Amino acid sequence: MSETTDLSLEERAALGSGADFWTTKAVGPVPAISLTDGPHGVRKQTGASDHLGLSASIPATCFPPAVGLGQSWDPELVERVGAALGDESRAAGVNVLLGPGVNIKRDPRCGRNFEYYSEDPLVSGVLGAAWVKGLQSRGVGASVKHFAANNAEHDRMRSSSDIDPRTLREIYLRAFQRVVEEARPWTVMCSYNRINGTYAGENAWLLTSVLRDEWGFDGVVVSDWGAVRDRVASVAAGLDLEMPATGGVSDARVVAAVAAGELDAAAVDRSARRVARLAARAAEGAREGATFDVDAHHALAREAAGRGVVLLKNDGALLPLAPGGSIAVIGEFAQAPRYQGGGSSHVNPTRLDVPLDEVRRLAGDGDVSFSPGFTTDGSGDAEALRAEAVRAAAAARTAVVFLGLAARQESEGFDREHIELPREQVELLEAVVRAQPRTVVVLSHGGVLRLAPVAELAPAILDGALLGQAGGGAIADVLFGVVNPSGRLTETVPVRLEDSPAYLSFPGEHGHVLYGERIFVGYRWYDARGLEVTFPFGHGLSYTEFTYSGLELAPSEAGVAVRLTVSNTGTRAGREVVQVYAGLPASEVARAPRWLAGFAGVTLDPGESRTVELLLRREDLAYWDVRQDRWVVEGGDYVISVGASSRDLRLTGTVALDGDGVRPPLTLESTLGEVLADPVAGPVLMEAMSGSALPGVAGDEGADLGMDMQRMMASIPIDRMVAFSGGRVDRARLEQLLEHANARRSTGAPAATGTGKDS
Repeated sequence: MSETTDLSLEERAALGSGADFWTTKAVGPVPAISLTDGPHGVRKQTGASDHLGLSASIPATCFPPAVGLGQSWDPELVERVGAALGDESRAAGVNVLLGPGVNIKRDPRCGRNFEYYSEDPLVSGVLGAAWVKGLQSRGVGASVKHFAANNAEHDRMRSSSDIDPRTLREIYLRAFQRVVEEARPWTVMCSYNRINGTYAGENAWLLTSVLRDEWGFDGVVVSDWGAVRDRVASVAAGLDLEMPATGGVSDARVVAAVAAGELDAAAVDRSARRVARLAARAAEGAREGATFDVDAHHALAREAAGRGVVLLKNDGALLPLAPGGSIAVIGEFAQAPRYQGGGSSHVNPTRLDVPLDEVRRLAGDGDVSFSPGFTTDGSGDAEALRAEAVRAAAAARTAVVFLGLAARQESEGFDREHIELPREQVELLEAVVRAQPRTVVVLSHGGVLRLAPVAELAPAILDGALLGQAGGGAIADVLFGVVNPSGRLTETVPVRLEDSPAYLSFPGEHGHVLYGERIFVGYRWYDARGLEVTFPFGHGLSYTEFTYSGLELAPSEAGVAVRLTVSNTGTRAGREVVQVYAGLPASEVARAPRWLAGFAGVTLDPGESRTVELLLRREDLAYWDVRQDRWVVEGGDYVISVGASSRDLRLTGTVALDGDGVRPPLTLESTLGEVLADPVAGPVLMEAMSGSALPGVAGDEGADLGMDMQRMMASIPIDRMVAFSGGRVDRARLEQLLEHANARRSTGAPAATGTGKDS
């Protein structure tokens, strides 16, 4: 790039680190740019900057964090939120907003789960790509984070995520790949942790081989703040921008390393060009005097929050509530809402909807009382607070109880030790339900809670997760039916923590976290083990009813086209989230019984039916073949299931897909069974073996010993045939036969008559 052509080595090195906490350096013709925290709001600090959120930040719309926004399962809405964040970033003079977070929710105890979308890589990738597209449509760069395998807060700046290649590709990198390939983010942020022993910021395989060479990323790799341990090693690996500033110390180390021949100057040049290109993009997108409509953005935040509310349970159609009745609102969160997570993403909202006020506004002339019921800091007389709440509940027509976790109980920087609601809250609910059976629970939390006690007690439950500054209004909208809930869970709610996939290996020990559950994360684990769950992945109810019919499946080169009819058979307009799961029962590798392969939302009036069409991409049906180090689609009969959750499957069909037809080469370490099963190599080897009298190659040998000789011999590597044949099979001859067979397999040619002996 021309902007760096005339820069000295020192100047190019200087482009690779910050000028202060939130801005880069202006070097020669390359202007400085501003980066600041997101993802659910613009957290631009005023005055002295710090990464812990201790300094004040400018007012900005606090949209629902990813835990709430993700429950919308609505990429179009997420893109609109991203665009609004872009407008606010431009108005604040911010060039790069640090988001979205697309790490997988591996364990419900992770303290930063509120900032991530899902336990599923498809949901995370689709919604993350939509957010990036929206933001960057306004000329503001995204920073997809935290790359990669950042799934715990404990010891996060040095702990190693130890993951096998298939699991890393299929679960923990897949969302990043989708965002990079579909949305072309301006930056990717590397995480603090190590991956299989190598720091993410020094991992050339991750930052260069995978991110750039395979996925085609052409932007800037920026460090998480303070993630660079050795900038020289990081530059060599493919990291471009170290943040925050180091006062020129790391710049000098880079220059010295080049002079000493320890670092290729070309690596410094590449990083400088990338940073200069980022600065040019930022300058092009900036707008002097840019503003945004505070009211319109608050309205969008309320819409997004309402879309993210999940109706978990509604026995007896207790909800929606009718205006005019008497309601006892109970719980500290009703007057002091918990609406965002703690840490670097904490936003100073432009305004705040208080749930109690919003309930009173929609209740009309109804009588709405309030009792705190409990305190979040342990102060107060718990027994007296509970008694007051019980009296109010008994005197009202309906009780609405707000429960959840306080900010001090979950945050960036530490992981939870359990997933329980505070005991005093459960005791409060027990007492309220005894006095008032018509009880609705509203939940506020960033990480999954054990909800079995709540589900046993309350006839109706709304899961609000964290809903941003307009969450109070959105909750009221759903309670009174102004909004028909359509949110869906993006993670499984287990019966108990001990059932969760990573229970025995979270958060790790002695600086290492073993991902021993492999690809069986979230619902994949619960389904594979047949475990009962409290609420399944994808679950969410509505105030209306939907039916599914007419499933049609059509394979193509792009994947599988799915077509079905969805009908609203209830009395209210509503939105259904159609979820499509794929499975391959005859897979040659370990796979979940089914995995999410596509989803789509459809809004219908009462009595309306509509055809829903979506494509299951071929790449979303593939697995990572460690033998070939590539994605592979197996041929076979795929079971396609369509439904309203991972365990509410309404329609099922089967579609035959051709495989990729690429087989790993056969070697002397290949087993006899593998070779004989191969349509090309098998006949060649059988002909070569004819007359060798090897046990198990043919016949019923071993029957008199009570054993299946053929099955036993099938697991033996073929180079052992030399010894077993007593010298009748020659090793060099075997190598020649394998070379011949592999050549024919690579061309797809059938075995020719006589090739076993004559070629």
